[in-house]
Amino acid sequence: MTSVLKKTADQASCVPSEAELIQRARDLIPMLIEKADSVEKNRMVSPETIQAFVDAGFFKILQPAKFGGYEMNPAVFYKVLMELGRGCCSSAWNMMILGVHQWEFGSLPDQACEDVWGEDDKTIIASSYPPFGKVEEVEGGYRISGTWKTSSGCDHGKWAFLGGLRRDAQGNVIDRLSMLVPATDYEIEDDWHVFGLAGTGSKSLVVRETFVPYHRTHSLIQYHKDDRGTHYLYPFNQIFFGSVSALIVGMAQGGIDEYIRQMTVRTNTTDGGSAALSPYVKDRLGNAVVRVRSARARLLQMMAETTEIVERGELVPNYDRVHHMLDIARVGRDCEEAVMLLFKATSARGIYLNNPLQRILRDVIAAANHITQNADDTAGMLGAYLLGQQLPPMVFGLEPVSLNA
Repeated sequence: MTSVLKKTADQASCVPSEAELIQRARDLIPMLIEKADSVEKNRMVSPETIQAFVDAGFFKILQPAKFGGYEMNPAVFYKVLMELGRGCCSSAWNMMILGVHQWEFGSLPDQACEDVWGEDDKTIIASSYPPFGKVEEVEGGYRISGTWKTSSGCDHGKWAFLGGLRRDAQGNVIDRLSMLVPATDYEIEDDWHVFGLAGTGSKSLVVRETFVPYHRTHSLIQYHKDDRGTHYLYPFNQIFFGSVSALIVGMAQGGIDEYIRQMTVRTNTTDGGSAALSPYVKDRLGNAVVRVRSARARLLQMMAETTEIVERGELVPNYDRVHHMLDIARVGRDCEEAVMLLFKATSARGIYLNNPLQRILRDVIAAANHITQNADDTAGMLGAYLLGQQLPPMVFGLEPVSLNA
């Protein structure tokens, strides 16, 4: 057993408070704003910015304590993301994606954690969860190959979680898997050319063929009790999907911040008066703020409710989970509407590439297109569930889910 597993009293005393971590995030906002243009132009986040996140302790928020982490409530991670998003959307997106994986290790055997963090408990992990590749079950694990797209921040990861479908002998899908592979088993293909979140470096990972042992895999669908710590008893979809939404809240708040900066000093072209006196400028700001605040409150309320459940050692019931999926997915639309409200008030000035608000708008639109923000299908699932219809399999479990389940 390595020294990584030895959590001493000194280590425990070094765990920062929630307030300290949030303040560290706020302190980084000016630097992130300053670098935002260069991040977009370079199509990736700089190693220096990632190191600033490491130094601030953000990657340890969700990491198991016995492997060098803080093992905090995921709501702390959400609140940090809500601050970082106000700086540079792409940089904060990297922090969100690369930082939420530490929580996933709570669902893996200690051997997988030891494989990754045995020598360095600061090792960063990338991912691409959509089941793009070929997965074949063999003795002791799985043989995989293929191309996994949109792996955000993959240049900074030494490992990656890859999604795949597990099938029975007849070829029927029986599970969705997350499979952990080292960077030596894949190549990065630079194909990330997009109009929003361009700085996230979400390139493709190409696996020619490699073996993934069982201990480096887990189901993305099955949700059951085991000996996981309290903070790892939440459903996977809640924590991962909710992290995306938490960041989008921060991105939209960054749009509000920028709008206030511009409108505070802007004069109108008709009489030279202050633009801030316009009732429409004020109305749009107020309506944008209430959308973003409502989205934020919804996410944190979800976490408060589920924290009470998991702290009793219980699993979150399906009834709550179905509602939470829409709570999460609706954030993208709410925040997209909020930033668009503000952007439309900037008139021609807003379309210049040197106006930060147009970049924030593009980034929020791109983020709202993420699969976790699919409010249409999610609303339909909730409606069907409440009307007594079964939910499809492979979403809340391997089998269809009914209202009484």
